[in-house]
Amino acid sequence: MAEKIPATVITGFLGAGKTSLIRHLVENNQGRRLAFLINEFGDLGIDRELLLGCGIEGCDEDDVVELANGCICCTVADDFLPAMESLLARDEQPDHILIETSGLALPKPLVKAFNWPEIRSKVTVDGVVTVVDANAVADGRMAPNPVAVQAAREADPALDHDDPLEEVFEDQLSCADVVVLNKCDLVDSEKVPGLREELAAQLRDGTKVVRAAHAQLDPAVLLGLGAASEDDLDNRPSHHDGVDGEHDHDDFESFVIGFGPVEDVDGLEARLSDVIQEHDILRIKGFLDRPGKARREAIQGVGPRLQRYFDRDWRADEIRESQIVVIGFAGLDRPSIERAILG
Repeated sequence: MAEKIPATVITGFLGAGKTSLIRHLVENNQGRRLAFLINEFGDLGIDRELLLGCGIEGCDEDDVVELANGCICCTVADDFLPAMESLLARDEQPDHILIETSGLALPKPLVKAFNWPEIRSKVTVDGVVTVVDANAVADGRMAPNPVAVQAAREADPALDHDDPLEEVFEDQLSCADVVVLNKCDLVDSEKVPGLREELAAQLRDGTKVVRAAHAQLDPAVLLGLGAASEDDLDNRPSHHDGVDGEHDHDDFESFVIGFGPVEDVDGLEARLSDVIQEHDILRIKGFLDRPGKARREAIQGVGPRLQRYFDRDWRADEIRESQIVVIGFAGLDRPSIERAILG
């Protein structure tokens, strides 16, 4: 039998650095022919565009497949399997497949799909890599604290302390073969060992935690693990075991705001910072049209932090426009958010 193609599932919460990690792996691909499946939560395919805009050899458009269905784990049969079959039907097979889940996806149903007969004989899950934002953990955002939750429940049993973010975060950790504690440059270096220990206490035996800044890691740490994760599902518990991978996305919502050229980018960034704080927005990402600039400007935000950079030239065949995806808990006041951002 031919050797199976290894696939790496890269998961992690919104803004943890999954796309940055993939770009780094592409830059250091050591001659491998890579294929990519990118899953988005939101109507605008930002992550695929960010990857294609990196200018790195090997990021060909035909090799980057976007699954813009909101959550790959809920639409495995309809979206993921056909995309994989299409990749595997190509005359030139990839050496390695990288799969980026959306920040709200559960990795376990995706790993389970590798046991489907159409895939199992040809592909294996080389490993599940969970990317974690060290600064968010340090700030207590998207970081479970079972002891504190139990103490609160005992103090007031009538309270419901279930947190949909916490469940997603726990599921992503419990499925991991390697956890990348990213953005360590944003945290006091003396706190990093404690953060590693905090995460390690929540992981399966044998799961490693590695630290990184800007998702810069030796690819040998993440690729070639040989974990065959699809054969180890029983040791990867999920809050959603027994419900066929379906989970409630009514807890979250997203929408796209489109607008024209941005003259005062500092003013826009200030308005975004205010609206993120006022409306508890989880994630903002998009592209800006800057007058007089040949290149489009990418903007990304997780929690209160915003980052801007020019990623590629505007193409002659595309309309120059500014678009931002807003992701948050259900019930966002879209009209107020739009008015605040557009000024």
